[in-house]
Amino acid sequence: MIAEIIAVGSEMLTPYRQDTNSLLLTDGLNDLGVQVAFKTIVGDNLGHLTSAAAIAIARADVVIFSGGLGPTEDDLTREAVAAALNIELQPDNAILTSLYKRFAARKMVMPPNNASQADVLDGATILENKNGSAPGQYLDTTVIGPDGGAVRKIVVLLPGPPKELKPLFDEAVKPLLAASLPPRYLAKRLLRMALIPESHVDARTAPIYTTYADVETTILAGSAEIQLHFLCAKATLAEAQERVDELAEKIEAEMEDAVFSSHGESLEEVVLLHLGLRDLTLATAESCTGGLVAQRLTAIAGSSRYFLGGAVVYSDALKTNFAGVPAELVAEKGPVSAEVARALAEGIRARTGASLGISVTGIAGPGPGAPGPDADKPIGLVYIALAGAGHTEVKELNLMGDRERIRFWASQHALEVIRRHIL
Repeated sequence: MIAEIIAVGSEMLTPYRQDTNSLLLTDGLNDLGVQVAFKTIVGDNLGHLTSAAAIAIARADVVIFSGGLGPTEDDLTREAVAAALNIELQPDNAILTSLYKRFAARKMVMPPNNASQADVLDGATILENKNGSAPGQYLDTTVIGPDGGAVRKIVVLLPGPPKELKPLFDEAVKPLLAASLPPRYLAKRLLRMALIPESHVDARTAPIYTTYADVETTILAGSAEIQLHFLCAKATLAEAQERVDELAEKIEAEMEDAVFSSHGESLEEVVLLHLGLRDLTLATAESCTGGLVAQRLTAIAGSSRYFLGGAVVYSDALKTNFAGVPAELVAEKGPVSAEVARALAEGIRARTGASLGISVTGIAGPGPGAPGPDADKPIGLVYIALAGAGHTEVKELNLMGDRERIRFWASQHALEVIRRHIL
C-alpha cells in the first residue's frame, strides 16, 4: 500500500509558510504499514487541484488532502475531489444544522458561504471535527484501473489547521484505516557516518543494499555526516525488522568504524557513551568554534558525568590565562597554529584534571586572520588537538564554506577525533 499526501493552499507556495501536516500524517501512516510515496503542494486553483487529485488517485492507494475545506471562495478541495472522481457533492443537513447552531451560540448570523462546508462527497463517511467548523470526510471507493478492472481507493479530506487535523486523524482516520487495510508493518533503521563523502559511501554500499529489493534504502548527505535510512514493509514487524537489521549489519561490516551510530544516535551522544564506557572525562578549549563543541555535548542529558567543562579562549590573553599557553608561543606561531592547538589541549586538560583535553583554533572568516603570524593564513584553516595521558595528536583542516559551516564542521571534526581516539 502506498499513499500520497496533498497539502492544499497557495500560502505554502510562498517563502513564508510551509507544509508541516504531512510530517504528522506520514508518521501515522507508517504506523499502519503504509508508505508515503508522494507529497504534493497545490495552490487554491480548481483546475490545478482537480488535476493533482486525479493523478494522486490514479497512482496511490490512499490519498489524504489537508486544507481547502473552509467556507471561502478559494476553499476548493471538496469540488476538486468530486470532479476528479466524477461523483456528486451532496449537502448534509446534520452538518448544516450544526453550523447554524455554532454561529447562533456566538450570537452571529452565519454567512451563506459557510453552507459549502456541509457539502459531502457521495458515499463518504463524515468525520466530526470537534475543534473547528469544517468536518473531515473518508471515502472508501473503487475506480476503473488501466486494465479496465475495479481498483480500491481510499480518499480522506482533512482540515488544514494542525490543531484540527491531528486529533481528527488520530481519533477517526487511523482507526478506519486500521480496520480496512490489510495488516502491514514497517521497520526502520538509521546508520550515521561522519566526514565521509556521499559518493564514497554509495560506491561501497550500493553493491550490498541493491541486493535487498524489499528494503528501501535512502542516502542523505548534510551537516558533515552521511545517513543511510532503511525501510521495509512486511506482514509482521518481526519479518520487517529482521530484513533491515540484516542489511544494516552488512553495511556496518563493510564501513567498519566509519559508522558512528547504528540506531540513529547523534555524534555527541556516541562520544559521551564511549567516555562513560571507559570512565573517561573531557574538557574543551575552543577559539573559532566559540564553545560549540561544549554546547553540543551539554545538550545531552547526563553529560556532566563525563564532560567537566572548558573555556572559550577567543582572545590571545585568555589562551594564556585559562589554558596556560605561553604568550611567546602565541606571538611566535600565531593563535591559529598546530603548536598553539597542542598547548591549548594540554593546558585545559591540566587545568581541569580531565582525562582528555580537546582544543579547536582556526580562521572561520569572513575576514582574514588577525595581524601578525596569522595574517596570511587562509579562511577555513583549523587546527584540532586532543591531549591524553602522555600523548597529544594534532589535526590540520582546510574547511570550505561560510563562517557558520566552517564552525560546525570544525565541531564535527573535534567530536570525531575524540570518538576515534577512544576507539
